[in-house]
Formats: sequence, structure tokens, C-alpha cells
Amino acid sequence: MSDAIFNRFPAFIQEWIYSHGWEELREIQVASAEAIFNTKAHVLLATGTASGKTEAAFFPALTLIYEDLPASIGILYISPLKALINDQFSRIEEVLEEAEISAWPWHGDIPRNLKRKLLENPNGVLQITPESMESLLINRQQELRRMFGDLRFVIIDEVHVFMNAERGTQILCQLERLGNIIGYHPRRIGLSATLSDYSSAEKWLSSGTNIPVNTPKVQGLIKRIRLAVENFIDPNPNPAGIMQYGESGELVVPASEPSSEPFPSNMYLFDQTLNRQCLVFTNTRERAESTINALRAIADQKRYPNRYYVHHGSISASLREEAESIMKTGDIPSVTACSVTLELGIDIGSLERIIQIGSPRTVSSFLQRLGRSGRKEKDVSEILFIHSEDEPSDNKPLPYLIPWELIQSVAIINLYLEERWIEPIRELKSPFSLLYHQTMSSLASAGELSPQSLAQRVLSLTPFKYVSQEDYRTLIRHLIELNHIEQIEDGGLIVGLDGERVVRNYRFYAVFPDVVEWTVKNTEEFDEIGKVGQLFLPSDRFPLAGYTWEVKEIYPDQKVIIVAKVGGRTRYFWPGGIVPVHTKVLQKMREILFEEKIYPFLQPGAVERIQQIRTLAREVEMDKRALFQLAGHKFVLLPWAGSISFRTIRRILELHSEELGIRSISEQSPYFFLFEAENQSRENLELEIKSLCNRIESPTELIKEDEIFVWRKFDQYIPTDLQQQTLMEDYLDLEEVKAIIKAW
Repeated sequence: MSDAIFNRFPAFIQEWIYSHGWEELREIQVASAEAIFNTKAHVLLATGTASGKTEAAFFPALTLIYEDLPASIGILYISPLKALINDQFSRIEEVLEEAEISAWPWHGDIPRNLKRKLLENPNGVLQITPESMESLLINRQQELRRMFGDLRFVIIDEVHVFMNAERGTQILCQLERLGNIIGYHPRRIGLSATLSDYSSAEKWLSSGTNIPVNTPKVQGLIKRIRLAVENFIDPNPNPAGIMQYGESGELVVPASEPSSEPFPSNMYLFDQTLNRQCLVFTNTRERAESTINALRAIADQKRYPNRYYVHHGSISASLREEAESIMKTGDIPSVTACSVTLELGIDIGSLERIIQIGSPRTVSSFLQRLGRSGRKEKDVSEILFIHSEDEPSDNKPLPYLIPWELIQSVAIINLYLEERWIEPIRELKSPFSLLYHQTMSSLASAGELSPQSLAQRVLSLTPFKYVSQEDYRTLIRHLIELNHIEQIEDGGLIVGLDGERVVRNYRFYAVFPDVVEWTVKNTEEFDEIGKVGQLFLPSDRFPLAGYTWEVKEIYPDQKVIIVAKVGGRTRYFWPGGIVPVHTKVLQKMREILFEEKIYPFLQPGAVERIQQIRTLAREVEMDKRALFQLAGHKFVLLPWAGSISFRTIRRILELHSEELGIRSISEQSPYFFLFEAENQSRENLELEIKSLCNRIESPTELIKEDEIFVWRKFDQYIPTDLQQQTLMEDYLDLEEVKAIIKAW
């Protein structure tokens, strides 16, 4: 069958396969071609990273448009990242070199003259982000039929990234709107490396089309997984291990500081990455910066070359591309630390080892990061988890004795290895922020619509199937009051003056929140280093690209900060959202505390720490209670609840604090709550909390009167009652809380 599929491909694809030394097509590529050639269904390609999904999607799709050239753009490729578009463009352009088909990248960094060429003669493959697609729908309304009137395929990359995100819902709206304009729905091909529930992904991919989805069942590449989890006790609570540098960048060891030796965790990281091509994942940009800072300090101390790089969204494109290029060539061993920017399918060459600092938040993220290795040793993916904490002390309160992230890593690993479980899709019932966005986008693209036509256009979109006509009328009336929408004399609706200020700003195209950024440039070369989310004053210092910088000049009008490289210790926390943790992960963490099993991937330090905490868990009977009394009148509640249920419990405690007799509530989400309570026994207070949770019958009881809930980007434009509805239906989960407390 592989030969039959190969022979079906046109000569330019066959030549590309020959020139790249392929001896045969992979199983997913054969199965995908069969589905695309022999059915009219959408196709979901769900196999591991580096399994050949890109070629599996593009080769048969390109074959079909080559055999019958479309009169417009033939393939629309949607990607979550500009960098991924750039990477895929170079690959597709190489395939198309001998064909009469063009590939066109389209995002904010693409020159206007190149975009103009496509607009003059729409053809071939268009590679685009959701934000640029939104811009086309608003600003090119009259040209969309000419651009996409003969569109055959929509390829959506990294489907799992979109499925649980508002951007994914935005894409579904965009594709339905485009289908309404051209009069049909082109076939969709979804690509993903981390899916467990194919039915949910198939439902998402086919949304609004009534076209079935064909998911080829293939074994894929069988890879061995090398796993190791280690834990270290560092000499002080600074997890970064930041060393100090002098004015010219050399390592400085002040005589007054006895801790001139690197932290054990950083020394271990240095040894495990030495002379290897490695990618280090962290959960924050700040941690990526401090990790590379520490590695550079050790290398400088040992007189080793500086081959350490940082890659995250605030680093300039040129520095990110430099790091990517070094990884791709693989000629010289290098180490790059990143947050999530390299988690997706950008080609970064033959990595030997993946390092995870701390615990990933989700099983999906773990799998995606694991899949980044294994290209050099084809049948092996290797990942090493490194955890660190400061010296445990009997003086610490109970929750601070628990190595939460270490246990979370073990739970995440086992949820996949033992159960093949990955986080399911959580469908939003009240996506009013996106409803505002699509309402304003539809109105801006049309110019003028009657209230009935606007409602028909927007509410017919599948993501808004739970929104009632009455709720939509409430929203429209509110937007008229805000002057975001204006009702003219004949009753038609147009974008109002205040709405114009929102819609005509390029930031409107994105549904994720804006961060006002300042560009950081070097005094010497005046090259861009990256961006920060706040204004620093002269003489302020902050980390960026793995170095420490001091502010020399500020240009407020241009939002530019001029800096010079200096030494010293400094920290800066980049703004950003927190990825929610699923309740199943917390429940698995609790289960691990009461097992006897020592997992083979645990290294000596991790084994010792797990055994210590298991002993403690048995001593304090964590399996029999959720509430524990600390010194004095302080209590700690360990709910073992995921982020949404944890948020729900927080509301219950806050709204009924007087009834419960508690005060000074604090938290470390989603692990524990701390509060004070006088004249309360532990047993009685735990019973009262459980009873209270069971007595609450509706999420409406958890909403304060006139409460304003602004979580998503456009929530500020939503009426208060609809904001509260979003909070109740999509951000709280009372039923799960009631199920959780049964185990307390």
C-alpha cells in the first residue's frame, strides 16, 4: 500500500522524498493519504511528535490541488505560533520548489509587499495565525470570496493547544463565518501529538459542518521512554541559583558570601547537559532566565564556553532564531531554556535530552515536552525532571513540608504511563467575552446589519449554542449604552464611536489579554534584546536573555528602554496566565502519598524525599482528614481539588467566613488554604466546612451582589449579570466540590 500511495503522489513530492533519503512512507502518512484520497471526511491525525504528521497532511492535500488547481487559495494552514509558520513555510516551500504551487506565510512580521502579491493573485497554500485570520475577516470582507472561493482544505496544527483555549473557539467561529461567505465548508485536517479522547477532538474538528471525521488508527512510532526524576536540597530558598557577574560579564564571588559554590540542583543540571544538545523547560520566563544565568556562571567558573541560550516570548525574534538555528545544526552542543515557546512543533533538530525544571502543570504539556527529544536516537525519548527545595525544617508549618511539585511530577508521569490519561476538553457554556469579540468583528466586517441579521450571523456559530436570544439582547442593549454599537435611524446597527477605538486597534484581533510592552535595546549595538511588561527607571536592573541589564536611557514615546550589560543579582516576574491543574492530578498526588511503591524512574534524592513525605502523611493521617490544626489558632485545609474546584472552595470559605468563624484566608493554589479560627476544634470545623459545602444548592449562592467578574480580555464590556453567569457556569464547579469532600 505504501508503494501505491507513493505512486499517487506527483513527481515533485516523489523527488522530495527521494532527495531526503526516505526508504518508505510512515504508517501515519499512508493512512492519512488513504483517508484524504478515498473519503470526503475531515481527517484527524493524532500521533506522537516527530511522527511525520506534517507530511501526512500536506502530501495528499497538495496532490489533490496539483491535479486540479483551485481558482483561489487551495489550502489554509492555521498555526498557533508565528515561529511555527516560519518553520513550516521553509519546509513546504522546499517541497513546492518544482511545482506550480506557491506557499504564503501571513502574520504580523510578513512584509506588506508579499501580502499584496497574494491579494492580487490568491493561490496555493496560505499559512496564517488566528489573529491574522480575524484581520482578514474584518478588513477584507469584499475580497474573501475571491481569496477563498475554491478553498479545498483547512489544516489546523497543534489541535490540542486550541481545543482548551479561547483561541480555538475563535478559530471555529472564523471557519464557520468563512464557510457562510463561500457557501460551503472545506475539509479540515487536524494535527496533534497529545490526544487521549479522540471523540472530543473529532467533535471539535467537525464543529459547525455536519461532516464526519476520519481518525486513522495507527500504531505510530514505538518509542522507549527514558525517565528520571531527581530532587535536591539547596542551601537557601532561592530556587534560581543566581550567581553574580561583574561589569564586563565575568563571574564575581564576593568575599562576604560563603555560598560561592553553585547550588546542588544547578550543578547537577550543568553536568547532565554538558556536551549535549539539550532543551530545558521551565514553567515561567523568570525561571528560564535564572536557570541560564546559573549555568553560565558555572561554565564561567570552570572556564567552559558560553553555549547557553534563552528562548521565550519576551526575547527578540533575532535572538530566538539564533537559538533555534544552533539547535537545528547540532554541530556544537548547546543548552536552551524556554517556557512554552518550544513546546510546539518547531523543528529544533536532534535533541539528546529534555530537562524539566519543576513540574509541568498538565499531562498534555509533559507529553508535548517529552516528544521534543528522540530525533537523534530514533526510538528513544528522554526527559529528566529536576526539583529543588530549601532545607526542610521542623519549624515550618505542615503544608510547607510537602514537596508539592515533586509529587505532582510523579502523578503526571503515572497518569500517562499507567492510564494513558490526558486532560479532557472543558466546553464553555457562557463565552461572553468571545461573543462580544465576534459580534464586533461581524459588525465591523459587514458595515451595517439589522439586529435580526446580526443575531442570526453570530448566534448561529456553534460556540454560542448555549447563549439565549434574551442574553444576546441584553448584551446588544448594553453595547449600545456604551456606544460600542450605534443604532441608526432605520434601525440598523453599526460600530459606535467608542467601539471603533477598540475594533480598529490591531490588538483587537487577538482574544488573549494585551500586555503593554517596552522594547529593550543594547547601548553598544543598539540591537533589540527583547521586551518587558513594565517601565523601568534609570539605574534599575532586570534579567533578559540570560544576562543582567541596567537601564541607561528611556524613550517613553517610542516605548524603548536602552540598557547595558552589568553584574549583580536581580529578578523580574513576567506577567502571564496560570495554566489550571485538573482535579485528577491532585487526586493522583494524594494516592501516591499512601502507596508503598518506589517508581523506577525516581533517583536517590527523589526516593528519599518521597519516603519522608509518605511517613509524614501517615503520621498526621492525611488519608483520614483534610483539615489540620497548626500552632495557635491556625489551620490548613488540603482539599486535593483541581484549580476550578479549588477556586470554588475559596469562595465558599470567603463568603461564609463569619459563619465558620475563620479569618485571614490565604492560599497556595491548588494545594492548600491557610486561615485562623478561634474557639473551634479541628474536628468540629472540618464537619462545618463539609456540611456547608453540601448545603449550598446552586452556584448563584456563591456570587456577591453586583459582583464584577473580569477574567477574559473583553469581559469589561459585558453587563454585570452576564459576567456573573460566566463565573457561575465556566469558572466554578460546585458539583465536583461535593464529590471531592466525600473523600475527606
